[in-house]
Amino acid sequence: MTFRPIAIRSVAIAGVALTLSGCGINSIPTAEENAKARWADVQNQYQRRADLIPNLVATVKAAGAQEKDILVEVTQARASANQVKVSGDQLTDPAKMQQFQNAQAGLTLSLQRLQEAYPELKSQGNYTTLMSQLEGTENRITIARNDYNQAVQQYNTTIRTFPAAIGAKIFYGAKPMVPFEATTPGADTAPKVNFGN
Repeated sequence: MTFRPIAIRSVAIAGVALTLSGCGINSIPTAEENAKARWADVQNQYQRRADLIPNLVATVKAAGAQEKDILVEVTQARASANQVKVSGDQLTDPAKMQQFQNAQAGLTLSLQRLQEAYPELKSQGNYTTLMSQLEGTENRITIARNDYNQAVQQYNTTIRTFPAAIGAKIFYGAKPMVPFEATTPGADTAPKVNFGN
Protein backbone atom coordinates (compact mmCIF):
# COMPACT_ATOMS: atom_id res chain seq x y z
CA MET A 1 0.00 0.00 0.00
CA THR A 2 1.45 3.33 -1.02
CA PHE A 3 0.54 6.73 0.34
CA ARG A 4 0.08 9.57 -1.95
CA PRO A 5 1.84 12.89 -1.21
CA ILE A 6 -1.51 14.66 -0.63
CA ALA A 7 -2.57 12.09 1.93
CA ILE A 8 0.80 12.34 3.66
CA ARG A 9 0.52 16.12 3.81
CA SER A 10 -3.02 15.90 5.16
CA VAL A 11 -1.93 13.52 7.90
CA ALA A 12 1.08 15.73 8.73
CA ILE A 13 -1.09 18.87 8.91
CA ALA A 14 -3.62 17.08 11.11
CA GLY A 15 -0.80 15.85 13.35
CA VAL A 16 0.69 19.32 13.67
CA ALA A 17 -2.76 20.81 14.39
CA LEU A 18 -3.42 18.14 17.00
CA THR A 19 -0.03 18.74 18.60
CA LEU A 20 -0.52 22.50 18.64
CA SER A 21 -3.99 22.22 20.11
CA GLY A 22 -2.55 20.03 22.83
CA CYS A 23 0.06 22.71 23.56
CA GLY A 24 -2.58 25.23 24.59
CA ILE A 25 -1.81 27.45 21.63
CA ASN A 26 -5.19 29.20 21.91
CA SER A 27 -5.59 29.12 25.67
CA ILE A 28 -2.53 31.28 26.27
CA PRO A 29 -3.65 34.43 24.43
CA THR A 30 -7.17 33.92 25.80
CA ALA A 31 -5.87 33.83 29.37
CA GLU A 32 -3.55 36.77 28.70
CA GLU A 33 -6.32 38.93 27.27
CA ASN A 34 -8.59 38.02 30.18
CA ALA A 35 -5.93 39.16 32.66
CA LYS A 36 -5.42 42.41 30.73
CA ALA A 37 -9.17 43.05 30.72
CA ARG A 38 -9.35 42.47 34.49
CA TRP A 39 -6.47 44.94 34.95
CA ALA A 40 -8.41 47.50 32.91
CA ASP A 41 -11.32 46.94 35.32
CA VAL A 42 -9.03 47.69 38.27
CA GLN A 43 -7.89 50.93 36.64
CA ASN A 44 -11.50 51.80 35.82
CA GLN A 45 -12.53 51.45 39.46
CA TYR A 46 -9.63 53.59 40.62
CA GLN A 47 -10.62 56.25 38.09
CA ARG A 48 -14.23 56.04 39.28
CA ARG A 49 -13.04 56.67 42.83
CA ALA A 50 -10.82 59.56 41.73
CA ASP A 51 -13.74 61.17 39.87
CA LEU A 52 -16.58 60.42 42.28
CA ILE A 53 -15.28 60.99 45.79
CA PRO A 54 -14.07 64.62 45.44
CA ASN A 55 -17.39 65.56 43.81
CA LEU A 56 -19.41 63.90 46.57
CA VAL A 57 -17.30 65.55 49.26
CA ALA A 58 -17.76 68.95 47.61
CA THR A 59 -21.53 68.41 47.44
CA VAL A 60 -21.72 67.42 51.10
CA LYS A 61 -19.54 70.37 52.09
CA ALA A 62 -21.74 72.81 50.15
CA ALA A 63 -24.96 71.45 51.66
CA GLY A 64 -23.41 71.49 55.13
CA ALA A 65 -22.19 75.07 54.67
CA GLN A 66 -25.66 76.24 53.63
CA GLU A 67 -27.21 74.59 56.66
CA LYS A 68 -24.49 75.96 58.89
CA ASP A 69 -25.20 79.49 57.64
CA ILE A 70 -28.89 79.13 58.45
CA LEU A 71 -28.24 77.69 61.91
CA VAL A 72 -25.61 80.35 62.69
CA GLU A 73 -28.07 83.05 61.65
CA VAL A 74 -30.75 81.62 63.96
CA THR A 75 -28.28 81.31 66.83
CA GLN A 76 -27.05 84.88 66.39
CA ALA A 77 -30.59 86.24 66.12
CA ARG A 78 -31.60 84.38 69.26
CA ALA A 79 -28.57 85.69 71.13
CA SER A 80 -29.31 89.21 69.91
CA ALA A 81 -32.96 88.95 70.92
CA ASN A 82 -32.00 87.70 74.37
CA GLN A 83 -29.56 90.58 74.89
CA VAL A 84 -32.15 93.29 74.37
CA LYS A 85 -34.15 93.51 77.56
CA VAL A 86 -36.86 95.95 78.41
CA SER A 87 -37.63 96.53 82.06
CA GLY A 88 -40.92 97.84 83.38
CA ASP A 89 -39.38 101.28 83.71
CA GLN A 90 -38.43 101.34 80.00
CA LEU A 91 -41.90 100.62 78.62
CA THR A 92 -42.36 104.33 78.01
CA ASP A 93 -39.11 104.68 76.03
CA PRO A 94 -40.03 104.40 72.29
CA ALA A 95 -36.39 103.84 71.22
CA LYS A 96 -35.89 100.97 73.69
CA MET A 97 -39.20 99.38 72.64
CA GLN A 98 -38.23 99.70 68.95
CA GLN A 99 -34.86 98.08 69.66
CA PHE A 100 -36.59 95.18 71.45
CA GLN A 101 -39.13 94.72 68.63
CA ASN A 102 -36.36 94.78 65.98
CA ALA A 103 -34.39 92.10 67.85
CA GLN A 104 -37.48 89.92 68.18
CA ALA A 105 -38.43 90.47 64.52
CA GLY A 106 -34.89 89.44 63.49
CA LEU A 107 -35.26 86.19 65.42
CA THR A 108 -38.72 85.62 63.90
CA LEU A 109 -37.32 86.10 60.38
CA SER A 110 -34.45 83.72 61.07
CA LEU A 111 -36.83 81.10 62.42
CA GLN A 112 -39.07 81.51 59.37
CA ARG A 113 -36.06 81.03 57.11
CA LEU A 114 -35.14 77.90 59.06
CA GLN A 115 -38.72 76.58 58.73
CA GLU A 116 -38.73 77.28 54.99
CA ALA A 117 -35.35 75.63 54.51
CA TYR A 118 -36.05 72.69 56.84
CA PRO A 119 -37.40 70.35 54.14
CA GLU A 120 -34.25 71.11 52.12
CA LEU A 121 -31.80 70.54 54.98
CA LYS A 122 -30.19 67.32 53.90
CA SER A 123 -26.66 67.28 55.20
CA GLN A 124 -27.28 64.19 57.35
CA GLY A 125 -28.64 62.34 54.33
CA ASN A 126 -25.74 63.61 52.23
CA TYR A 127 -23.24 62.27 54.76
CA THR A 128 -25.04 58.93 54.75
CA THR A 129 -24.94 58.84 50.94
CA LEU A 130 -21.25 59.75 50.97
CA MET A 131 -20.44 56.97 53.43
CA SER A 132 -22.40 54.48 51.33
CA GLN A 133 -20.61 55.57 48.16
CA LEU A 134 -17.21 55.34 49.88
CA GLU A 135 -17.93 51.83 51.06
CA GLY A 136 -19.32 50.77 47.68
CA THR A 137 -16.36 52.25 45.83
CA GLU A 138 -13.82 50.47 48.01
CA ASN A 139 -15.77 47.22 47.56
CA ARG A 140 -15.75 47.62 43.78
CA ILE A 141 -12.00 48.18 43.82
CA THR A 142 -11.47 45.11 45.99
CA ILE A 143 -13.58 42.96 43.68
CA ALA A 144 -11.77 44.25 40.58
CA ARG A 145 -8.37 43.52 42.16
CA ASN A 146 -9.49 40.03 43.17
CA ASP A 147 -10.77 39.34 39.65
CA TYR A 148 -7.45 40.51 38.22
CA ASN A 149 -5.46 38.33 40.60
CA GLN A 150 -7.59 35.30 39.68
CA ALA A 151 -7.05 35.98 35.96
CA VAL A 152 -3.29 36.32 36.53
CA GLN A 153 -3.26 33.08 38.49
CA GLN A 154 -5.10 31.32 35.67
CA TYR A 155 -2.70 32.74 33.05
CA ASN A 156 0.40 31.92 35.08
CA THR A 157 -0.86 28.39 35.69
CA THR A 158 -1.61 27.94 31.99
CA ILE A 159 1.86 28.98 30.82
CA ARG A 160 3.58 26.80 33.43
CA THR A 161 1.69 23.54 33.03
CA PHE A 162 2.21 20.85 30.41
CA PRO A 163 1.40 20.84 27.51
CA ALA A 164 0.50 24.56 27.31
CA ALA A 165 3.96 25.46 28.62
CA ILE A 166 5.45 24.26 25.33
CA GLY A 167 3.28 26.55 23.21
CA ALA A 168 3.71 29.40 25.68
CA LYS A 169 7.49 29.35 25.35
CA ILE A 170 7.83 28.45 21.68
CA PHE A 171 5.15 30.65 20.14
CA TYR A 172 4.59 33.48 22.61
CA GLY A 173 7.66 33.73 24.79
CA ALA A 174 5.14 34.04 27.61
CA LYS A 175 6.32 35.28 30.98
CA PRO A 176 4.37 35.15 34.23
CA MET A 177 2.24 38.21 35.02
CA VAL A 178 2.50 39.98 38.34
CA PRO A 179 -0.57 39.90 40.59
CA PHE A 180 -1.77 43.06 42.31
CA GLU A 181 -0.06 43.77 45.60
CA ALA A 182 -0.33 46.85 47.76
CA THR A 183 3.16 48.32 47.44
CA THR A 184 2.52 52.02 47.93
CA PRO A 185 3.04 53.16 51.52
CA GLY A 186 -0.40 53.62 53.02
CA ALA A 187 -2.16 51.78 50.17
CA ASP A 188 -3.59 49.38 52.72
CA THR A 189 -5.69 52.22 54.16
CA ALA A 190 -8.52 54.00 52.39
CA PRO A 191 -8.05 57.71 51.65
CA LYS A 192 -9.18 60.08 54.37
CA VAL A 193 -12.17 62.26 53.73
CA ASN A 194 -11.59 65.83 54.90
CA PHE A 195 -14.47 68.27 55.31
CA GLY A 196 -12.14 71.04 56.48
CA ASN A 197 -13.45 70.90 60.04
